[in-house]
Amino acid sequence: MKNILVIGMGNVLMQDEGVGVRAVEELENQYHIPEGVTVVDGGTTGMELFNPIRACDQLIVADAVNTGAPYGSLVRIANEEIPQFFQTKLSNHQLGLSDLLALLTLKGETPEHVAVIGMVPHSLETQLGLTEEAKKGLDGMVKMLVKELADLGVVLKKRENSRIGHWHKEAEYEANYLCA
Repeated sequence: MKNILVIGMGNVLMQDEGVGVRAVEELENQYHIPEGVTVVDGGTTGMELFNPIRACDQLIVADAVNTGAPYGSLVRIANEEIPQFFQTKLSNHQLGLSDLLALLTLKGETPEHVAVIGMVPHSLETQLGLTEEAKKGLDGMVKMLVKELADLGVVLKKRENSRIGHWHKEAEYEANYLCA
């Protein structure tokens, strides 16, 4: 089996900018992740992911993307499309990821397959929790991650009982204590 790395990127303190992190949390909450697939909360890091990406055969990145499509649109960008995608930056961590992929290309260590599964964010305000629009699209983003893995030969098994992720707790805390 190939070594597959799934990274959720984004800043969860800036509403929908954190949608990639939330998507991989939901992936882990809803599905059993088999051996050979590593799921990582990449947050806003860039170069810190050099060794994990260098060690993988297949890379899937979940992130907020700025494509010019309507807010909430789900997007898949893969392989040859990736450099063009990075010409329009949404956030600093994308610059780090772009630089990282460029460095790996120069060193001849690029993963065999690279895909970005993204959502066009509705709001990037400094506020904890996704907007309602992003929450509605999160399941679709998780389904795209599941399909991307299936296309790489990994069929995920659904959990009988989903676990509650951190972001659910954060949203509950914000609703009960910060907005009161």
